[in-house]
Amino acid sequence: MDELELLKKDWKKKDQDYPKLSYNEIYKMILKKSSSIVKWIFIISLLEFVFWSVISFALKDSKFVEQAKDLNMNNILIPITIISYAILIYFFYLFYKNYRNIISTDTTKRLMENILKTRRTVKYYVYFNLVALVVSTIIGVFYSFNNDTNVSLQLEQASANGEVFKVYALFIAVTILLLAVVIGVLLLFYWLVYGILLKRLNKNYRELKKLEV
Repeated sequence: MDELELLKKDWKKKDQDYPKLSYNEIYKMILKKSSSIVKWIFIISLLEFVFWSVISFALKDSKFVEQAKDLNMNNILIPITIISYAILIYFFYLFYKNYRNIISTDTTKRLMENILKTRRTVKYYVYFNLVALVVSTIIGVFYSFNNDTNVSLQLEQASANGEVFKVYALFIAVTILLLAVVIGVLLLFYWLVYGILLKRLNKNYRELKKLEV
């Protein structure tokens, strides 16, 4: 039983030898816990951004990056990267705004509304990251089929042997498998980190509904 539950239990007791906790005291406790959760959501999202930025910088001279240059993918990768960064910065702004809104909340109703907004922002943030990954993969596969000389050579040989469909199917199947593994790892990460924080935030929301009754 956490601190909030103990306080609620004390608040509801009718017979006790010490002063009963007021509605405002329990509300302030929920407000403090909620603001702390939202602050951590903001911090973790920034750390995640820094992590992937470091990975990208570390791989700037990798074979994959060189292949992307050879395929002239920079013409589309650079605009996509700029747009993605702009959207991520907007999400960081929303996370920070949610935090500021919660710590300045002065009513139970507004706190409940801000909790719901935070939940939606996190969900949209996760959806964006997953969609961006899928779109990037599709673009990479498309460019490989149309511009990679090694892939083109394999397709020509397969076409001569009447196995072009087999090569396409194998290439796509491997891509889907790898993509599924990466998405699975990301979903696990998001569930372990943001999922747990949102679960605690949902608990606070339910506690606020009980206070409103």
